[in-house]
Amino acid sequence: MNLPLHFGLLGTLEAGLISLLVGLLVYALWHRVCRWAGWSMGYAIGWSCVMAVVISAGIDAWKLFYMGIVRLESPFFARMYLATIHDPNELGSRVVIEVAGALFGVALGWLLFSSRSGEKNASES
Repeated sequence: MNLPLHFGLLGTLEAGLISLLVGLLVYALWHRVCRWAGWSMGYAIGWSCVMAVVISAGIDAWKLFYMGIVRLESPFFARMYLATIHDPNELGSRVVIEVAGALFGVALGWLLFSSRSGEKNASES
């Protein structure tokens, strides 16, 4: 995410919290778009999940995938690539926590905004 986070578990939790906020904001945007276009909330939930994960965990997930696929045969190239990663020791757990945070943020947004929509629909009836 290119933010100055702490190292270790604290940095992982910070990245997860940022992902949660990203998921909440992305769902708020999609909720508004779907209400304006007359689409069901399934579109808002689905596209919010995809976009929140790509925005919040995309770079770290790509680096984790790249390290697993590309052969880093030379110690020089391995050190050079690991230098581009903020905290290579916690990369796997950071990706998992970022994905979970983004999905929980979307779920939290759905809970917050669907209760407001239900109150408005009940008062209109």
